Amino acid sequence: MDWKLDKDRPIVPQICEQMSVRIAKGDFAPDEKLMSVREVAVGAGINPNTVQKAFEELERQGMIYSVRGSGWYVGADFTAAKRAVEDLIFFKTDQYFKAMEALGYDLEATKNYIGRWKA
Repeated sequence: MDWKLDKDRPIVPQICEQMSVRIAKGDFAPDEKLMSVREVAVGAGINPNTVQKAFEELERQGMIYSVRGSGWYVGADFTAAKRAVEDLIFFKTDQYFKAMEALGYDLEATKNYIGRWKA
């Protein structure tokens, strides 16, 4: 997995966000075994304790579950992952509109700008 981590933000939420997106998109099958904490840590270049905290948070949210002695697995119900992605989309959109407002663009001006924007 290709991890894109921003050193200016806490890592645990970033791991949770990226895993939530992949789960919601269906990149993992229900009950699919995930990479080990150590494999994720090495691949992302971060401490295994950080990955463990992220996995525990994802488990608390109902997206993944652990099997003692076996590892971490994707939950069968993707509702929590989809809700987390929707929350993330709302948060990032809200940040964008607030940043545009700080630049002096009201809602209509921002909508016009978005209408002209090409990806």
